Amino acid sequence: MSILTNPVLIAVLVMIVLCLLKVNVLIAILLSALVAGLLAGMSIPVVIGHIIGGMGNNSETALSYILLGTMAMAISHTGAADLLVKKLSKKEFRNKSIFLLLLAAFASLSQNLIPVHIAFIPILIPPMLVLFDRMKLDRRGAACALTFGLKAPYLMLPVGFGAIFHGIVSKSMESSGVAFAKSEVWKATLIPGMGMVVGLLIAIFITYRKPRIYKEVPLPEAPKEPIHPQQGLTKGQWGTIAGALAAFVIQIVFTLNQWDGGLPLGALAAILVMFAFGSFKLSEMDELMNSGIRLMGFIAFVMLVAAGFANVLNQTGAVQGLVESAAAIMGNSKIITAVVILLIGLVITLGIGTSFGTIPIVATIFVPLALRTGFSPLATASLIAVAGALGDAGSPASDSTLGPTSGLNADRQHDHIWDTCVPTFLHYNIPLIIFGAIAAAWIL
Repeated sequence: MSILTNPVLIAVLVMIVLCLLKVNVLIAILLSALVAGLLAGMSIPVVIGHIIGGMGNNSETALSYILLGTMAMAISHTGAADLLVKKLSKKEFRNKSIFLLLLAAFASLSQNLIPVHIAFIPILIPPMLVLFDRMKLDRRGAACALTFGLKAPYLMLPVGFGAIFHGIVSKSMESSGVAFAKSEVWKATLIPGMGMVVGLLIAIFITYRKPRIYKEVPLPEAPKEPIHPQQGLTKGQWGTIAGALAAFVIQIVFTLNQWDGGLPLGALAAILVMFAFGSFKLSEMDELMNSGIRLMGFIAFVMLVAAGFANVLNQTGAVQGLVESAAAIMGNSKIITAVVILLIGLVITLGIGTSFGTIPIVATIFVPLALRTGFSPLATASLIAVAGALGDAGSPASDSTLGPTSGLNADRQHDHIWDTCVPTFLHYNIPLIIFGAIAAAWIL
């Protein structure tokens, strides 16, 4: 079988083209799975069966996203985010670089300590734009800081969304024939993750250090202060803190014991603790759950369908042929193989907009190729993880770029492509390719 007629390669290219043409990512993945199956001689009912059969591989991920969305909406319901905004807005930040580092650190907490992902941005950032403008802050630097916080923690840390990401890497490698413990993934991603740190520092201290002036555009009027504002935290807001701690402790315990399910259980525990503290009423639970599904449900379904697509690619039997053809072209050069794997991962993730959904796809193709070239399992895990993470920064369809834009463009002065996607692409994808290729080829 020629590499140009390989069903796996054709299906991946079809998926990329459809996504770049702005076809809905779920439809693009499903159509690409049908293309792969039909080219391999399967009937449509068989292809659908393989899609459904493979979706279970990401069921924990989907459940986690739904519960985390509900947790985020419950936190927003307590007004804890509004309180934080008021506290920050009253402070004078003289050093813009330090402020952006703090913003990146705060965004990082949304991936592990209080795993609400992008849900905090539309709540927290728009009211702070007045503060940004007062500081003459270049919002492109703020976009880089926020995207760093949304992406670097899941790549490097095995808690919160990192627990999901590392679990997907481990399971995808296992389904491709290589046993690799979830608890070992962080060792494979730490060095490439340092590339993101370098990119963040360049963005903050060099590229976007100069002042940038924005027009004074009034934002939607904020709710008026109560006549007698309550001093201190409410009982419901204390419940938010207690719930976040409960979620974090459960994740740590599950991670240390190498158990599955720490993130969904932690999110469920946080919701129950908040309910016990009176953060929301029983009658409000349905609305919070529905809001959580609206917030994170689409991402959850992308994860499920991507796992089904990967299963179809495996069932075609064409992966081995693709590996043989690619190996013949690239030879035995580790550095060339590493760069090619990472670039293909970049293109796929740019197309579908989700690093979590890219992992099962690239692992199916590249785990056998990496092993054939002589990469260790640790180096292979590094390549697969970084290939999946590449493109998450810079993709117009990624929540890591859509989230920052949703907050920074509240006054219509921040362009999604040129002020979020292009800066984050340059500052994170380039260092990830460099650090990832060097780590896999020469260090791990």
